[in-house]
Amino acid sequence: MRWRGGRRSSNVEDRRGTRTSRRVGARVGGGGVGIIVLALVAMYFGVDPAVILQGTGLGGTPAPMEQRGDYQPSAAEQEMTEFVSVVLADTEDSWRELFQGMGRQYRDPTLVLFAGAVQSACGLGQAAMGPFYCPGDSKVYIDLSFFRDLRERHRAPGDFAQAYVIAHEVGHHVQNLLGVSRKVHDARSRLGKEEANQLSVRQELQADCFAGVWAHHADRARSVLESGDIEEALRAASMIGDDRLQKQAQGYVVPESFTHVTSKQRMRWFRHGIESGRPSDCDTFQAAQL
Repeated sequence: MRWRGGRRSSNVEDRRGTRTSRRVGARVGGGGVGIIVLALVAMYFGVDPAVILQGTGLGGTPAPMEQRGDYQPSAAEQEMTEFVSVVLADTEDSWRELFQGMGRQYRDPTLVLFAGAVQSACGLGQAAMGPFYCPGDSKVYIDLSFFRDLRERHRAPGDFAQAYVIAHEVGHHVQNLLGVSRKVHDARSRLGKEEANQLSVRQELQADCFAGVWAHHADRARSVLESGDIEEALRAASMIGDDRLQKQAQGYVVPESFTHVTSKQRMRWFRHGIESGRPSDCDTFQAAQL
């Protein structure tokens, strides 16, 4: 991916020098079940934690304490920080133009870098969750160690695979701005578990499609793609579907328990977004076949 020399976003908040811990004696709503559920669901890629945290009682509990400390990133970490900032800036440029074409105004999200744990408006986030978007504060949260896991654990190396992760989370921000996230949340509260999970599947696939739409426009406007980049991103998508993760964890697959998507679905909708370049073609909620 051609990213060096690109514009850097001013919407990156670095909290890697912040130590997060819960106050002694603070009560966690629901006996801490909300955080446990969040940690389990967040094993899947790209989870919107608001779906899990809302209704668990966590929102009204005392916030964890955050203390600033000295943090000196390594040269490799600094380069990754620059990469993340450039990719975020590129999503800003693309979605501002796309929203203008829809007669809307795009509001940039903030991307928060953290190490280990972080407090968000959606609750306590941990590195084990992977990247996530919180609609409560319109922020994307990323522990850069996830990119190492993507490379080593999920066998999906390459900078465009990492850019896909960021673009997917920004896709959730786009859904928030368009009112999709609220509609999904309200609908889920009226549905049974299996039907609610299927709605989440469609929401995740739309975020994948939006990531593809970004890639389409970024390459058309700034020629960011190099040979093999799309294959990198598709490989990342193929490694983090619910079907593959379940089989790795327990040896078999339970489709009705999927809260996100299968590998083939992720790849299909990401590719669809790249080929189309039109957000209107990402209406996974009306699609007869996912």
